[in-house]
Amino acid sequence: MKSTKIFGIVLAGGEGKRLMPLTEDRAKPAVPFGGHYRLIDFALSNLTNSGLGQIVVLTQYKSHSLDRHVSQTWHVSGLLNAYIASVPAQQRLGKRWFSGSADAILQSLNLIHDEKPDIVVVVGADHVYRMDFSQMIDAHVASGAPATVAAIRQPIGLADQFGVIEVDPKAPDRISRFLDQPKHTTGLADSPDEILASMGNYVFDADALIEAVRADGERTDSNHDMGGDIIPYFVNRGEAGVYDLKRNEVPGSTDRDRYYWRDVGTIDSFFEAHQDLISALPVFNLYNQEWPIFSRQLNSPPAKFVRDAKGRLGTMIDSIVSLGCVISGGHIERSVLGPWASIESGSTVVDSIIFDRVHLKPGAVVQRTILDKDVVVEAGAAVGVDRERDLARGFSVTDSGITVVAKGVTVRP
Repeated sequence: MKSTKIFGIVLAGGEGKRLMPLTEDRAKPAVPFGGHYRLIDFALSNLTNSGLGQIVVLTQYKSHSLDRHVSQTWHVSGLLNAYIASVPAQQRLGKRWFSGSADAILQSLNLIHDEKPDIVVVVGADHVYRMDFSQMIDAHVASGAPATVAAIRQPIGLADQFGVIEVDPKAPDRISRFLDQPKHTTGLADSPDEILASMGNYVFDADALIEAVRADGERTDSNHDMGGDIIPYFVNRGEAGVYDLKRNEVPGSTDRDRYYWRDVGTIDSFFEAHQDLISALPVFNLYNQEWPIFSRQLNSPPAKFVRDAKGRLGTMIDSIVSLGCVISGGHIERSVLGPWASIESGSTVVDSIIFDRVHLKPGAVVQRTILDKDVVVEAGAAVGVDRERDLARGFSVTDSGITVVAKGVTVRP
């Protein structure tokens, strides 16, 4: 009996303007997260844990860092015809770049033709979550629908922040309408205060996906977007199914983190997702060994907390500290430190995210701030304490008061 062949596509070409300046020098999926991870690690971990062995990552915007991470981290033996490959825009249909996520697939149809899969799984590269796609694939096949959209339940008051899926109560697994950030919508029949929000993850019959992106490519009134154009194409034909994440059982998950999903496309959501990691009972648990999040294994020494020359001990409360970090008489609280961060005597880091190789000199203060790689905070300097001063120094500050310092900047007193 012929087995079903599955092919995975990760859409990783987005520019990520809302995450500036973190995306000033890198693609959004390459942004560090949770210490030593990159955002794309969550999508790839979910696909590989789900048993997919042939996966391509479609890249475009400032992709060097992302391409390098995929090649160094996600090397899979080709002996069993398994691979994870980064594929840049190839301009196969003319001298132009991808004009949207659907156009990215249209311009990469050679990848599907080469593998001849029965089913194609298409996922975004910048969400934090766990999901067993094998269960969604089984539901897709059983439904008979050529397209299936993964959905997560969200409060109805947040409907205007998502692509909202409405279903026919008589056919709750079929999408009746797909609405983009609607002001008004109807709650679910079994939970009137909730809606189904698209997760940006899809399962398609391969031939149906090929037909859809080709038809979309001929339209002049399309944005060539998977969520905005391809899914409505299937909905209008009555051929789109929905898969409620509530049906998904990930091994090792707990009641607290079972249905966690967060779009980290803004600085505020990126910051809040880190706060979800560091509580005593984390909302998203990185320590689930039955469904691990894979990333590059750094050849680095353990983190170290030591006394400074005055005998003050380096301390850490409710925080994540990565390999290679040295905290010498400094204090870390409710924060996440990336690899090789150095926190010197009398320095304080509170409610902050520190990327790789950041150096805080004696007496530095960092509060409610994101410091990109190789930032140096000089002795006695403070960041995240005075909003107006941070703005005057050219730092980005969100409306909620999160300061972001770009890669390689020196913060002076």
